[in-house]
Amino acid sequence: MRAPVMPAVAALALSALVACTTADAPTSPPGRPTGTGPTGTGPTGTGTTTGPTGAGPTGAEPTGAGASAVPFTLYTHCGIDEAYHQGRWYEAVQPLSDGSGNPPAGWGNPTQRGTMRVISATEAEFRHPSGQVVGFRLRPDATGPKRICS
Repeated sequence: MRAPVMPAVAALALSALVACTTADAPTSPPGRPTGTGPTGTGPTGTGTTTGPTGAGPTGAEPTGAGASAVPFTLYTHCGIDEAYHQGRWYEAVQPLSDGSGNPPAGWGNPTQRGTMRVISATEAEFRHPSGQVVGFRLRPDATGPKRICS
């Protein structure tokens, strides 16, 4: 009697689907919604991470200072203020907004795709497709966003 083939085929198809989706899916800290696009711009709700909740690692990203830039979706709904990347919270060195709590002209809302690169043990930078760079510094011991953006 031959073993059923369907469970094996279903498991293979599911693992292929998961591999394709997680490589470009955002992640967020527990209890935070994720955004759309690569790496997520995970959680923040504060205005600068990827996804309505920030940006986060996908597991396929290199980590640590000097790592290559990785696709990242920055949460921008309340301006460019902070980011969640690779399990760590960062704040913008110079926050950006239109003066009314929105991202500046030329930036997506609620998110902006670009790249994020860790440049030292305490610094990262987000690069907008136009070439504009926003510097971020680590918020040591942070466990969540500074504020929730509504």
